[in-house]
Amino acid sequence: MNGMLPPLPERMRPHDLDGYVGQKHLVGKGCILRNMIESGNLSSFILWGPPGVGKTTLARIIADTGGREFFTLSAVSAGVKDVRDIIDSAKSRSVFSKGAAPVLFIDEIHRFNKAQQDALLGAVEAGIVVLIGATTENPSFEVITPLLSRCQVFVLRSLEADDLRVLLDRALAEDELLKDRNIKVLETEALFRQSGGDARKLLNILEIVVDSQAGKDKVEITNKLVTECLQENVAIYDKDGEMHYDIISAFIKSIRGSDPNAAIYYLARMLDGGEDPLFVARRLCLSASEDVGLANPNALLLANATFQVVNQIGMPEARIPLAECTVYLASSPKSNASYMALEKALAVAREDKTRAVPLHLRNAPTALMEQLGYSDGYKYAHDFPGHFVDQEFMPKGLEGHVFYEPAPNRHEDALKAYLLACWPKYYSK
Repeated sequence: MNGMLPPLPERMRPHDLDGYVGQKHLVGKGCILRNMIESGNLSSFILWGPPGVGKTTLARIIADTGGREFFTLSAVSAGVKDVRDIIDSAKSRSVFSKGAAPVLFIDEIHRFNKAQQDALLGAVEAGIVVLIGATTENPSFEVITPLLSRCQVFVLRSLEADDLRVLLDRALAEDELLKDRNIKVLETEALFRQSGGDARKLLNILEIVVDSQAGKDKVEITNKLVTECLQENVAIYDKDGEMHYDIISAFIKSIRGSDPNAAIYYLARMLDGGEDPLFVARRLCLSASEDVGLANPNALLLANATFQVVNQIGMPEARIPLAECTVYLASSPKSNASYMALEKALAVAREDKTRAVPLHLRNAPTALMEQLGYSDGYKYAHDFPGHFVDQEFMPKGLEGHVFYEPAPNRHEDALKAYLLACWPKYYSK
């Protein structure tokens, strides 16, 4: 349908903030990022958010608005030399001498290793470039501390249904190929659900659906048509790796569902597609904590060991410990009791953040604190039979509140028996 033209998401990429959709908390009138852009007083920052929410587009708009040169690197393919070459180029440009430092946009900055990130430090600190990094991973874990301390972090959110509707209507009304077609959108549920708040995915799906109706005078988009098109065009749908999050979701849910065969299949899909093995290893650590939990305490130990080994040996050998850990977690009994206990406790903690810690549990490092009753009445558990003594640890008003309820499995049955012996007034109910 579109010959040699770029794909629809690229054709519809906005060039100014007025055409940018979503992220009102950052670029709305009077908001922090818009103020920074409009004032021209740019500092380095990192855009953290899911795919397809406008990280690259926003970086380009920022550079264009300020009339700055725009350099871009992909952390997947760039090396230290590429970073240094751009920094050297930025130093020599006359635009820098006028005070408008070029923008260096690094996509998937979480894939840069320490040496690559170190190479950026001096240029960022000296203001030779304004660094804009884009990442789908938590920068606290993926970006070295010295670089992170020199950058603000802005969190981008998945697009809402209203945002997706704006994008859809705009594409149908303004795109040079779609605006002359007789296209009616009768249903949007499948379009929006399959896009998952990802603008790029939404527009790619729209293009696939319209392409499937080539030669027809009238195109009526329904949930059924969208579903059928995606089932028939999985390869096209995934041409830019857009099923990345679908596959990792299926991987984790297969482990949670105790299906080692499905889990190992999705692991193979990820590794064959070039997924970062450390990304997989981190997800295994999370699954071991959240889904296996205390039903098998060794699971987290193995997942953490897997992460360390993968970090040390790299691919292709790293695929073997990843497979071993995947099968082990999927084949382990499951419990989210600890996770649910924390969620319950967080809900209560947020209701009242002023509950006082009981005096007998407070430290008394000074004479004044002793006089005020700090630590008075505290009973040292190891001085009592079985290393347990019945005393109250909860703040006033929460006495007897049970957050942790052991799940029925071999390991937590033992924990429940111990807790029942210690706290029959709570755990015998």
